[in-house]
Amino acid sequence: MHIFVDADACPVVRETEAAAQRYGISMTLLCDTNHVLKSEYSEIRVVGAGADAVDFALINLCRAGDIVVTQDYGVAAMALGKRAFCIHQSGRWYTDENIDELLMERHLVKKARRASGKIHLKGPAKRTSADNVRFSASLEALLRMALGPAASE
Repeated sequence: MHIFVDADACPVVRETEAAAQRYGISMTLLCDTNHVLKSEYSEIRVVGAGADAVDFALINLCRAGDIVVTQDYGVAAMALGKRAFCIHQSGRWYTDENIDELLMERHLVKKARRASGKIHLKGPAKRTSADNVRFSASLEALLRMALGPAASE
């Protein structure tokens, strides 16, 4: 098992690294050339600045049983297709049961935004420490589930 983080502007890198260290799981942070990341634990892969360069690099690297941390529903869908586990920075798990609905919702919102002429939307609410705690608890549960009996050894 390996953890891959779509690390461009990802607010939960440190929380993910802490969990990976506790379980002794290797981890890779992927970012484009517009971001500067430093880590004493994770491997850092800097990918070209193309529109989806990080996304495709992550998908090419991940395998069945790996964990992917991303806020991108498209990346999550491709990772699920490779039988990887996926989690959003909010702590929500992407699953075969919810990914189609999430992708359809994204499509409909984009379509409505285009029709209304609104290009720029208000961003998400400011992230709080409680958000990070929720993510950490959810990631911990995902790790225990993914590792199965090995998690309690």
